[in-house]
Amino acid sequence: MSTLRSPHATAPTTPSTPAALVPSRRRLRTFVAAPADVRLPATYVPPLRQIGLRVLVAFALLALVVAVVYIGRDGYHDNAGGPLSVLDALYYATVSLTTTGYGDITPETPTARLINVVLVTPLRVAFLIVLVGTTLEVLATRSREQWRISRWRSRLRDHIVVVGYGTKGRSAIDTLLNGGIPASQIVVVDSDQAAVAEANAAGLGGVVGDATRADVLRRAEVSTASRIIVTTHRDDAAVLVTLTARQLNHDANVVVAVREAENIPLLRQSGADVTVTSSEAVGRIMGLSTVSPMLGTVLEDLLSYGEGLEVAERAVLPREEGRSPRELDDVAVAVVRDGEIHRYFDPTVAQLLRGDRVIVVRPAEELPWAPRPGVEPSDGQPSESEA
Repeated sequence: MSTLRSPHATAPTTPSTPAALVPSRRRLRTFVAAPADVRLPATYVPPLRQIGLRVLVAFALLALVVAVVYIGRDGYHDNAGGPLSVLDALYYATVSLTTTGYGDITPETPTARLINVVLVTPLRVAFLIVLVGTTLEVLATRSREQWRISRWRSRLRDHIVVVGYGTKGRSAIDTLLNGGIPASQIVVVDSDQAAVAEANAAGLGGVVGDATRADVLRRAEVSTASRIIVTTHRDDAAVLVTLTARQLNHDANVVVAVREAENIPLLRQSGADVTVTSSEAVGRIMGLSTVSPMLGTVLEDLLSYGEGLEVAERAVLPREEGRSPRELDDVAVAVVRDGEIHRYFDPTVAQLLRGDRVIVVRPAEELPWAPRPGVEPSDGQPSESEA
């Protein structure tokens, strides 16, 4: 059995317990996280602004009642005698809206009473709602948020779950967004509330919790996801997340970032379809950049998006069938046939067949001297898909 190596793992192991699943006692506590909390992007309104709006609404209601009472002052009776002044109208509006009602000023004519029933009473209710708005808003916000979460989860199908919103997770999401994946189809899972808040600010849904726990991944609807990206900081956590995700979803394509290449076999056994050795890949690029700075520049160009060169996967066009991968307009580096990857120089793919897909290097932008294969001048977009 493969043994998981992590640069941070220091705990001893026993013969009956794989090293992959034996974190130290202190780290074991990190696996027992708080219950998962779903977070959706929301518009932030500063508290002072909310309070100011409520105060303005309260004064507007009060001013409206004062105006109504003063205009119809002839229909009111004041026990103190004399006609109603503006101050009397303000006094009556205040005691009426606050439901105090001393009874010293009362509507006397049928018109004044009708106005009280039709207009003043609804305004009184609205005024009370404003006064207790904080409590009502909390209740309403919770209900609305629960409704939004339920609606959001019910619509999640064939989405992408990204575990970890660190540097690797953000870069992966940026690539997905630039590739045309809508933000509504990406869900971030991270134990750090600040990271999930940052994802929400970018328009992504998120779940706060430990992704090694099945209930956390269920909140992200992993069972209906089409792709899962695991970008944890440690390889042992990546193994546990991959095992849990694969248990919940047997069909999703699972891509895992791994720090140490010797942990790749264990991740494969755990259910990872694709593994990316992040630390060693960066080290190789740094080494190549040292030996040949221009080669490092080209590799960095290939990894960037939107300019220079790009790596893309597309279907073989009808006019390309029967040709060699070396004869394509794009620079072909590999051919995908029957789910297997073949290098462009492999004799088994010397001739391209219908249904093959090619991985090519080409300009990131469609230029006059390098148009997208199969795109007519009248077409606005290429008829191929990018990887």
